[in-house]
Amino acid sequence: MATYVLLPGFWLGAWAWRPVTAALRERGHDVHALSLTGLGERVHLAQPSTDLETHLADVLNLIRYEDLHDVVLVGHSYAGAAVIPGVADRVPERIARLVFVDSGPLPDGMSHAEFAPPDQQARDAELVRTAGEGWKLPPPPWREVLPGLSPEALDRLEALSAPQPWATATTPVRLSGAWETLPRRHVLCSFTVEQIRELARTVPAFRHLAGGGWDSRDLPGSHWPMLDRPAELAAILHEAAGEPQTA
Repeated sequence: MATYVLLPGFWLGAWAWRPVTAALRERGHDVHALSLTGLGERVHLAQPSTDLETHLADVLNLIRYEDLHDVVLVGHSYAGAAVIPGVADRVPERIARLVFVDSGPLPDGMSHAEFAPPDQQARDAELVRTAGEGWKLPPPPWREVLPGLSPEALDRLEALSAPQPWATATTPVRLSGAWETLPRRHVLCSFTVEQIRELARTVPAFRHLAGGGWDSRDLPGSHWPMLDRPAELAAILHEAAGEPQTA
């Protein structure tokens, strides 16, 4: 049995992990899917000051108060880029492995918003200004983004997704490097291993993917595999728990 903490990316809460959570628990694992402040069932706690440090505190407090050890810490998208490296950097002794789901760790000093191309940064900033009261990024048009989901799944996604507090995206990550001692798995959905290796050689934002300590698994599909390929994602996570924990 392994202990998992599952963290969703932008707009989503713990609810998005439900099929993956169920599949891992059926295999005997201890699973904690967490809604970060301002999202999911904690949407009522959102405020302009909700930032990356808030979300780091969410996870650190879960680990502390649930007394979790040897955690397989899983982050999707934003949670992989900014949250799980920040948590592991502060409590590496509690973490067994990091799993980045269609994501990768940002370099120290970079914010999640800065990772996007300039035109996307401008569009997001305008959406925050015009449709997000100046501090929230509205969810995307899910029926255009994920047309392959069932109508029922899309209805649920539209009903439960929430605007992302924008300060979570504009807060730079602060890393000492302690997290880099941990083994890491990359679940690739939008990119291939070859594309990631090329980006790691040429793009500074991908530099953490160029070193050792990584293994990769391909899971082609959308950027949200917990929604469109949950069984396969659960199998990859289960497999990670049984491998030697060496960097």
